[in-house]
Amino acid sequence: METQERKLESSGHQKINWVSKHMKLLNSIHTMNYSLKGLKIGMSIHLEAKTAYLAITLKKLGADVFVTGCNPLSTQDDVAEALKDYGIVVHAKRTEDEREYFSFLHKILDYKPDLILDDGADLTVLAHTERKEVLDNLKGVSEETTTGVRRLKNLQAQGMLKVPVIAVNNAKMKFMFDNRYGTGQSTWDSIMRNTNLLVAGKRVLVAGYGWCGRGIALRAHGLGARVMVSEVDPIKAVEALMDGFDVGKIDELAPQADIIITATGVCDVLNEETILKLKNGVILANAGHFNVEIPMEKLEKLATKKYEIRKNVTCYEINGKDIFVIGQGRLVNLAAADGHPVEIMDISFALQALSLLYLSQHYKDLENKVYDYPEELDRQVAMLKLKAVGIEIDSLTNEQRKYLESF
Repeated sequence: METQERKLESSGHQKINWVSKHMKLLNSIHTMNYSLKGLKIGMSIHLEAKTAYLAITLKKLGADVFVTGCNPLSTQDDVAEALKDYGIVVHAKRTEDEREYFSFLHKILDYKPDLILDDGADLTVLAHTERKEVLDNLKGVSEETTTGVRRLKNLQAQGMLKVPVIAVNNAKMKFMFDNRYGTGQSTWDSIMRNTNLLVAGKRVLVAGYGWCGRGIALRAHGLGARVMVSEVDPIKAVEALMDGFDVGKIDELAPQADIIITATGVCDVLNEETILKLKNGVILANAGHFNVEIPMEKLEKLATKKYEIRKNVTCYEINGKDIFVIGQGRLVNLAAADGHPVEIMDISFALQALSLLYLSQHYKDLENKVYDYPEELDRQVAMLKLKAVGIEIDSLTNEQRKYLESF
C-alpha cells in the first residue's frame, strides 16, 4: 500500500509538472548564460507549485536553495514534499501554529544565506532583529510584496537595514499584472470554489483600491456584482469613482454588502461597531498579506457560536446573524486556493530570478537601502513575455529618437 508520504510526493510532482509546461519565462531564463553557482539562497514564500518551480529554476542556475513558507496556511504539503526530490532543502508545512511557522524561518537562517528571496519580509526582519549574526554573510534581499516593501522601508528609515533590497513589487511588470490580474482572478477563484455561491447581482465591497483592489473590483464587475469601494487615499477614491464604482466610508458601505474583501495592507479594517451592523450571511475574505485586516479577535469575542460550516469557511454567529469568513482571515487566494494563475507568476518569478542575479553581481556597489526594480530588467521581462506568446512589436527609428531628444 502506498504510504501517505508517497501519495503527497506524487501529488506534488503532478502539480509541479503542470506548471512547468506553462512557465515559459522561467524555462527560458534557466537556459540562458546566467549563473548563481556557489550562492546560498534562502526563500520565504507561499510554497505551492509555482514557487516550487522558481526554486527549481534557481537550483538549475547553480544555487543552493533553502525554502520555507511565508504565511502559516499557504504551504501545500504535497508540493513541499515533492520539492525535496530536486535537491532543495525544505522546512515548511501547512500549519496554524505561528510558533512552528517562525521556527521554520529560523531554520532557513541557520544556513546563513547569501541572498534572501522574501514575500512579506518576515525572513528579512528576523535576520535584522533576532538573528543579526546572519547579516555577516547576507549580501542582499529581493522582496515580492507591497507589505514587505513597506516593512523594509520602515527598517531603512530607522537606520536598521544592513543590506541592499530590490523591491520586486515596484516593478511595472509586477504590480500592473500580478497585483491587478493575479489577485483579481485568484481572489474570486477562492471565494467561488469555497462558497459555490453566485456573484452576479450581489453587492461587493472592496476595501482598498491599490493595484490589488483594482483587480478585485474589476473582476467583481465582470462577474456581474454591484461594486462598492472604500479608500483612505483621496486620489485612489476618485479613480474608483471614475471607474464606475460607488465610493464611501466603510462603516456606511459595509452593512449593504453581501461580500466584503479587504486589500489594504493595514489592520482592523472593520471596527466592532461596523461588524455588529453587517448583513446576515455576509462573506468576509482577506486579500492582504497578513491576517490583520479582518479583525479576527473581535469576531471571536463577539461570536456566541463558531463552527466550520464548509471546508475553509467558518461561521460566526453574532447577534443572531451568520457571518462567514473564508480561510480564517488569511490571504484568501492561498490559504483556501492555489494562488495566482500560472502565467502571472511566471512573470513575477522571472523578475525575482533576474533580481537575484542582479544582486549577486552588483551587491558590492549598492547601498543598504530599498531600490526600485531596475528598469532594464523590467523591460527585459516584458520582452521575454512577448516572445513567449509569439508577439513582435515596433521599435523607434533613429529619426524618431532624435525627435524625442530634441527641444
